[in-house]
This record gives sequence, structure tokens and C-alpha cells, in this order.
Amino acid sequence: MNFSDHTEIARRRYEYALGIDTRDYALLRSVFTDRITMDFQDYSGQAPATLDADDWVAGCRRLFDGLDATHHVMTNPIIDIQGDAAQCRMHMTAEHFLKNERGSSLYAIGGYYVDQLSRTKGRWLINAVTLKLLWQRGNRDIMELAMAG
Repeated sequence: MNFSDHTEIARRRYEYALGIDTRDYALLRSVFTDRITMDFQDYSGQAPATLDADDWVAGCRRLFDGLDATHHVMTNPIIDIQGDAAQCRMHMTAEHFLKNERGSSLYAIGGYYVDQLSRTKGRWLINAVTLKLLWQRGNRDIMELAMAG
């Protein structure tokens, strides 16, 4: 592994977080291959799904535009590369904020992401994401309220 690959792979995860927090959905879309597998089973209870990246980003837009603010922090990247495939495991904390009538305005989660990436046209892109939760706190209802708009 060379330093350039390591830097670019970690950057994809940072861009993912920045795209969400700044509502820059073009940036968020740019980190993915056209088809992606998303495994958020620890969070949602739903089985992993493979879908178009455009559809994933559209779903993110519906959720995150409904929140007042978010703050995603990514740390401690562990990256393994084999040819044109890579895995990046990175710790995360995600805070979500929404003023509401149902209680606390904060819902936070912590854990780690395991991303699978492929070198596509000379650029590292995420083709699969797994979220592993270690903890949650606050008012999870704000996520449903955000989706309801």
C-alpha cells in the first residue's frame, strides 16, 4: 500500500460525512460507484440491500434535509488494499439534531463503518458500506420526524 492510496481511501469516508453535514449531495454521490450495497442492519433491522447510488443519495436527502443539523466524526482509519480492491474500517460518531415536541432534540450513535472500495477509472470509490453500532443515546424519534418532513 502506498500513502497516496491510503489518503484517498480515508478521504472518501471524510467526504461522505462532509457531504451529509453540509447537505452537499453532489459530493456525497461522488464517493460511490454506480451500484452500492448498504448494510445498516444494526441501525434499522433491515437486511442489506444493493441499489443505485443515486437512489441512496435521494433517500439521504429526504432524511437529512428534515433535520436541523448533523455532525459526523470519523476517526482511526484502518485500511487494507489488495490490488484494485480495498477495505476501510473507521470509527464514527454521528449526532443528529431536530427541535421537536416529543423530547430531546438530540439523537446520537457511535460505532464504526466497514467500507469496501474499488479503484474505478483510477479513483477509489465506495461500493459497499456496513454500519456497526456500539451505542445510541437520545431521542431516536427525531429520525422519523425528519423523514416525515
